[in-house]
Parts: sequence; structure tokens; C-alpha cells
Amino acid sequence: MRSVRVTLSWAALVVAVGVPMAAAAMSPQLEWRGPVYILAGFAGIVALGLALVQPLLIGGYLPGLSGYRGRRAHHWIGGALGVAVMIHVAGLWITSPPDMIDALLFASPTPFSPFGVIAMWAIFAVALLAVLRRRWELRPRTWRMAHMVFAIIIVAGSVVHSMLVEGTMETVSKAALCALILGATIKAVADLRLWRKRATSREESVVQR
Repeated sequence: MRSVRVTLSWAALVVAVGVPMAAAAMSPQLEWRGPVYILAGFAGIVALGLALVQPLLIGGYLPGLSGYRGRRAHHWIGGALGVAVMIHVAGLWITSPPDMIDALLFASPTPFSPFGVIAMWAIFAVALLAVLRRRWELRPRTWRMAHMVFAIIIVAGSVVHSMLVEGTMETVSKAALCALILGATIKAVADLRLWRKRATSREESVVQR
């Protein structure tokens, strides 16, 4: 039964991430796009898929990747997410610099641009904190709180950005992926907060004894 559960868990993740990518690959809109634009678009789709993997890893929901392994995988997937976002932004910059300048300056007329830019800066902020946390001697509690706040901003911004974009992604599979990202993030945040409250309660009871 355990092997079946493990197989189903990983198969569900592959389907959740793979189906939207496959649907986007079959989009007729690709016929009118250049290779750089297509690369940028799929980098954004990859980043969205990785946004689902992250809360599953940190929450310990993926079989075989709980505890230390899950945290290490979360670290490396976070780096891959940052690279995917940079490719996404760089590709769009190459294809249309004026539009990217407007987006970065929050002057774009498209409603999805501000949410994507906010999510992008939140991703870079988390990466910067991860690199400098030891040099700045951030306390674990401070790091966790900052990480959680930025993670919520990243997820909210990415989901709204993706849902508002009318591009190569198919609507139903995209909505399903975004719903899974929101659900996984909410559960991970709730579980982590509950775990820390229990840990704090145990520490207080030990002190009182």
C-alpha cells in the first residue's frame, strides 16, 4: 500500500505540472511567436510548476523528501525557480524592451504585469536573504517569518499574474494548477504554524517544570 501511495503521489504531481505544459505546447498561438518569446513563455510556465513543488517540499508532503532532504530540495528548487524567472524576464525583454520597461516601472496598461513584477522582486528578495542570512546573522525566527511573508507574496502574485495572462496556457489546466498552488501553500503555512506553536508549548512546559 505504501508503494502505491508513493507512486500515486508522484504521478499526481507530474500530471499537475505536466498537463498545463503539454497543453501550452499544443497552443496554436505558438505558430505566430518567435523562439525567444516561446522560451520566455515556457520559462514562466516552468516557474509556475516549481511554485507548486516548493510548498510540497517544505511541508514534507512528497514521499522520500521529508525533513532534511525536503529542505535541501526546497533550497535547490528555489534556485531553479529564480533562474526560470530570470529567463522569463530576459526573453520578454529581448522581444519587447519597451513593454518590459513599462512593466518594471508599473506603468504597463496590461493588468497582469504588476502582479508578475511584484512576485519577481519577492523571489529575488528571498534569494538575497538566503545568501546573506548568515552574514547578517538573522535569527531563525526572523528568517522564517520573512521567508513565509515573501512566499505568500510570490504565490499570490504568480497566481494572479498567470490567471490574468491570456497566452499559450490552456485555461482549465492553468486554473487547476493555480488552485493546487494556493491549496498547497495554505496547507504548508498552516501546518508549519501549528508545528511551531506545539514546539513552543512544549518548550514552555519544560521551562515551567
